[in-house]
Amino acid sequence: MKESILQYFGFSGGTAVVIPIQQGLINHTWKVTAGNEHFILQRVNEKVFQHPFDIAHNTSFIGEHLAVHHPDYYFVNALPPKNSPVMLHDKEEGYFRLLPFVRGSHAKTVAATPEQAYEAALQFGRFTAVCKGLDCSKLKITIPSFHNLSLYHKKYRDAVVNGEPSRIKEASDLTKQLNEWSFIVDEYEKICEDPEFRQRVTHHDTKISNVLFNEDDKGICVIDLDTVMPGYFISDAGDMLRTCLSPVSEEETDLQQVEVRNDYYTAIRDGYMKEMHPHLSKIEEEHFFFSGLFMTYMQAIRFLTDHLSNDVYYGAAYPGHNFNRAKNQVMLLRLMLEKESILK
Repeated sequence: MKESILQYFGFSGGTAVVIPIQQGLINHTWKVTAGNEHFILQRVNEKVFQHPFDIAHNTSFIGEHLAVHHPDYYFVNALPPKNSPVMLHDKEEGYFRLLPFVRGSHAKTVAATPEQAYEAALQFGRFTAVCKGLDCSKLKITIPSFHNLSLYHKKYRDAVVNGEPSRIKEASDLTKQLNEWSFIVDEYEKICEDPEFRQRVTHHDTKISNVLFNEDDKGICVIDLDTVMPGYFISDAGDMLRTCLSPVSEEETDLQQVEVRNDYYTAIRDGYMKEMHPHLSKIEEEHFFFSGLFMTYMQAIRFLTDHLSNDVYYGAAYPGHNFNRAKNQVMLLRLMLEKESILK
């Protein structure tokens, strides 16, 4: 990293210690220590976020709103250098921003207890709740059509016809099952037409790793705000269900280990609803379970679409990687549907 990048953010003369850290899969991240102060320096991935300054616009816009209406809310915003934009663009190195390091905090890669799932859901619900009153139409779209299930379903149908023939044949049982569940797409399209479903400030990436916890395992705040855009609540609630209900991730190939844990469902619902119940319409609340179907189905067809298209989007760490991911998500979705009456 060039010294000029550190100088832009106020670190000069080699006084800062910069250590790479593993945080997230998209952006490059470093911990910067200067004296007794600690910071997080990130380089934004331009391939994923083609207009990085839109991210800076969104976080600044939200930060200004919260400073006025919810000054006690802990919002992790980029730190602006004196009289300079919060994001630096270096033609050789890319786009950088500096964030505060939250002392006494830690992140989790998995929800080990229902209580942890509850805390994460509470934080994601609180984030959207405190942004009530903010005109979300003024937010920039950082990833166009990010959770547009209709679009992903169209790409899936195209891949089933025009993809790699041997892979299409291999995946025939899986595509048959996914086609039987296309009612999920129909319901999503009804939601998009129903004025009872509001667009709100939505995080769109509600893995538990995007919540910071204190030493008592209580949630502090949400982080990784790059995908914050206008959206439906089913994106945030659904991704929490998709990523926390099962004790194993989408990478697990032993499908016998995939399960739906009832107590985690209850914890996520209760945590999210504690903050969002006053803000959701009756029909939105009735679609909380559907949110899990929505996100899991979408991820299943995205994985299978990539497999049928020779892994051009996600890539593959080994042959059949995305096929295995799709089978994992199909199993999760099947188990969710089997437990629908219990969970609802």
